[in-house]
Amino acid sequence: MNTVKTLNGVGPVKPAQPPEDVSASAHSTAPGTKDFASRSVPRHLARGALGFGLIIGSVALVPVAGPATLLAAPLALIAFRGCPTCWMVGLAQTISRGRLERRCADGVCTLGTARGAP
Repeated sequence: MNTVKTLNGVGPVKPAQPPEDVSASAHSTAPGTKDFASRSVPRHLARGALGFGLIIGSVALVPVAGPATLLAAPLALIAFRGCPTCWMVGLAQTISRGRLERRCADGVCTLGTARGAP
């Protein structure tokens, strides 16, 4: 049975069509996805060192300076751009940026090496 649904009398609602050819460029992600990558791997590692240093330092200094040092731990979330897992995802994105490419054809998406990547 073929039915046409209308939305508030505006017209027929068409089903979503898969993209014909979608390729991820070297500096973009798919629309609607989070990007946790940094501009470079050293910059990302520096953010991680800062984040982990803040967490470890705030917990380690509790016996010396009291529970007020725990106020430094939320600053690590800013350095991580979320949680430590978000930082790890960003590290993978930063390393793979420009080396991997998503290709979609006929509703099937695959992940492979980018054209021209080493």
